[in-house]
Amino acid sequence: MRISHYSQKYEAEVVACWNRNCVFDPIDVKKFRKQALFDDNFDADLCFVALENDHVIGFAMATKRKFPYLERGLEPERGWINVMFVDEEFRHQGIGQQLLDQMESALKELGVKNITLGAYSPNYFFWGVDPVHYSEAVTFFEKNGYQALDLHYSMGKDLHGYQIPKETLEKKKKAEELGYQFINFDYQYALELLDFLKREFGGGWKRNALMSMQKQRAEDEILLVLDKDNQIVAFCTRAIDDNPMRFGPIGVSKNHRNAGLGSILLDLGCYEMAKKGIYRMYFVTTDEPGKRYYLRHGLSVIRTTVEYRKDI
Repeated sequence: MRISHYSQKYEAEVVACWNRNCVFDPIDVKKFRKQALFDDNFDADLCFVALENDHVIGFAMATKRKFPYLERGLEPERGWINVMFVDEEFRHQGIGQQLLDQMESALKELGVKNITLGAYSPNYFFWGVDPVHYSEAVTFFEKNGYQALDLHYSMGKDLHGYQIPKETLEKKKKAEELGYQFINFDYQYALELLDFLKREFGGGWKRNALMSMQKQRAEDEILLVLDKDNQIVAFCTRAIDDNPMRFGPIGVSKNHRNAGLGSILLDLGCYEMAKKGIYRMYFVTTDEPGKRYYLRHGLSVIRTTVEYRKDI
C-alpha cells in the first residue's frame, strides 16, 4: 500500500471507491468534478489516494482557500477536510491515519491553525459528520482530537397534493391588509434584492440570488415580500445548487420578523414548487431552533450531522 497525490487517471476509481464507502452519499463523475476538481481552491497537493497494486482503496481531500470567498476573504488560518474514506476490507490497518496525517501536515505547512470537517463553502459535500450513517468516522476523528460542536439538521417535506393551509391564507390576508405584498421576483428589484441580501444576511445569500439571476431563472425561483413602501423585506429561493427540490435560503428583515412573513413565504414557496411538479422539498442544514420551527410546519428531519473542528 502506498499514499500518492491525486491524479486525473484515478478519477473513475475514486468515484467508484466513494460509492462503495460513502453509501448514503453516492455521486457521479460530473458531481465529483463540479464540487472537487473544478472548485477554485482545489489543490492536488491537498488531495490524496491510497493505492493497493495501483488501485484506489482510499481517498482524502482537504482545502485551503487560495481565492477570497465573499466577505469571509481568504480565512488564512482555516482549513477543511472535505471528504475521506477507506475501503472496508482495508480499514483498521492505519491507512486512514496516514491519509489524515498527510492532510494535517500539508495544511499546517500552509499556515492553517484550525481544521473543520466538511462545511466548506460553497462546494461542500457534507455539512459535518453523520453519526448515524458514518459512526466509524465519529470514532476515528474524535480519537484524533476533533471536537464536536453544533448539531445541524437536514429536513424535508413531501409535496404531493400540497395545498396552502387555511391558517396561512388567513395570515397572508392580514399581512396584505397591513400593506405587505407577496410577489414573484421581477428584475426591476434586482439591485435592491442583492443589496438587501448582503445587508441583512451576508454575501453568501447575495451570491445565491445573483447566480439565479445570471442563469435567467430568478423569476421562476425567487419570491419576495414588499412592505407598504414597496421595499423588499423578505425573500426565499430554491435550486441554489441546480437541484429543483432544494429549498432556501429563506429570510425576513430583522425589522419585520413579528408579522409571520416567513411562515407565509414557506408555504407559498412549497405551493409554487408543487405547481411545477416538484413533489419533494428539502434543505441541507438548520440549527436546533430552526428544527423546532420547521417541525411545526410539517417538515421532518432527514439527517443529522455534527460539526467537528480541531486546532493544530
